[in-house]
Amino acid sequence: MNFAQRKLDENHFGLSEIKGKVIEYLAAQQKANKPLSQVICLVGPPGVGKTSLATSIAEATGRKFVSISLGGARDVAEINGHRRTYIGAMPGKIIQAMKKAQVINPLFLIDEIDKISSYDHRGDPVYALLEVLDPSQNKKFVDNYLGEEVPYNLSEVMFLCTANTLDLPLPLLDRMEIIRLSSYTEMEKFRIAKEYLLPENLKKYNLNSGEIVFEDQAIRDIIKYYTREAGVRELNRKIQIIVRKFIVRLLQNLENKTVVTPDNLKDYLKKRIHEFTPKQKNPKVGVVNGLAWTGKFSCRKG
Repeated sequence: MNFAQRKLDENHFGLSEIKGKVIEYLAAQQKANKPLSQVICLVGPPGVGKTSLATSIAEATGRKFVSISLGGARDVAEINGHRRTYIGAMPGKIIQAMKKAQVINPLFLIDEIDKISSYDHRGDPVYALLEVLDPSQNKKFVDNYLGEEVPYNLSEVMFLCTANTLDLPLPLLDRMEIIRLSSYTEMEKFRIAKEYLLPENLKKYNLNSGEIVFEDQAIRDIIKYYTREAGVRELNRKIQIIVRKFIVRLLQNLENKTVVTPDNLKDYLKKRIHEFTPKQKNPKVGVVNGLAWTGKFSCRKG
């Protein structure tokens, strides 16, 4: 458990509640000494680290990591495979991923599970997942390409799903344990940028820490004036833009080191995208001080 906790802390800042739930699940599975067949679903806005958290869990548990994306899936054969009588028949995504893993107990990530298309004449892939995620049924999962006489055992697999909202049928939702990831605060984004994103980009572009330095206020200004998001994906893009522009000047022998400050930030990212105005001290008719939107957590009828 200490190893798993250390791996989660190394790869992710904050998320203490999320990490606690993951550690509880791993501890319970270790004590049970057998697969618990529980399915974790990470729900949160884009860019908050759902997929990277899944890879960290795989690393912490010593399992191989495989993933499939079901965004826009419309055909039930993408889950259950095609029958061999069809031209171009192939196994479903589940069996293809298990072949890639080459083990019977990987961590299997089903990404964007809430983006599956609804029912049409080719069946509903959402309900095909019921057999995959149900511990009472997935011991003998049937892929049409393999045939009913060759059932596949999925009971050793640790399934993990990601979604932006809980717009899922209730039977499928009932098979999953929901863990919600909330948006990052400005302070959390600053810490993530300084402790994770900057070192990763310096390593990625083979730069030394002394060649390009970001002042703390410059990082805060990027967060405040150039990004407006729940996660840190756009923040990472802005950092990469600055680093790449410095590399161009470095290779042209125009400069061998630079310090990114609030004053020269516009030289890299142009004018500010977002502006903040002071809040009205006195209320006025027809004027609001703020407006917020949050994703719905309702469930689709199933």
